[in-house]
Amino acid sequence: MGEKREGNHEYLDFGIHHVAIIMDGNGRWAQARGKPRLEGHRQGVETVRMVVKETWDEKIPFLTLYSFSTENWRRPINEVQGLMQIFIEAIDRYADELHQNQVKVRFIGKKEGFPGHLTERMENLEKLTGQNQGLTLNLALNYGGRDEIIRAFQKFLQSSLNQEREIGEDSFRQFLDTENQPDPDLLIRTGGEKRLSNYLLWQLAYSELYFTEILWPDFSYQDYHQALADFISRKRRFGGLG
Repeated sequence: MGEKREGNHEYLDFGIHHVAIIMDGNGRWAQARGKPRLEGHRQGVETVRMVVKETWDEKIPFLTLYSFSTENWRRPINEVQGLMQIFIEAIDRYADELHQNQVKVRFIGKKEGFPGHLTERMENLEKLTGQNQGLTLNLALNYGGRDEIIRAFQKFLQSSLNQEREIGEDSFRQFLDTENQPDPDLLIRTGGEKRLSNYLLWQLAYSELYFTEILWPDFSYQDYHQALADFISRKRRFGGLG
């Protein structure tokens, strides 16, 4: 991720422990330039690298990126296959860099459905970085918020077969893909849409939402810090009175 630099670290002081991002607009970015949609996704990987670096520099402990949803399988087969190849290329290119910078990578979502050579790389990357103590990077692949809640409830029921358990928020959250990580403080969505798109439905209950028209490949260092600064200007109430 390049040379280390001193970040502001003020974001952590202002309560940003976890940022979640819906990276929207890759296809439209490419089409506006007369390029294949996959070129937009490839360019989007560079934006991912920048955001990971900035999050790491600023000592924000958790970052979750919506990379491929359960609904994305409905896209044209050529695009889906191309996306799988881009994921493979990105892991091959950046695995060592992530590890050297103490980034812990976790894949959240359903593990089945991927080509075997991608699944193997995902497992190897999690194993390689599993003991790292820096930024935790959650990559949501084959992920859907409703599906996650259903899978979590199934795991809860399975764990309750041999012991009586009372269900509550704290006991249930450990069965989510994010387990006992803090909920996102801030959700950023690029690309102009203003919806959650089945993303982290449980975890985003009290998150601050930030929407921007900027397409993901154009999302810059300045844009990211503007979103973080906007969070600082807000007063979070968590359902209480202001």
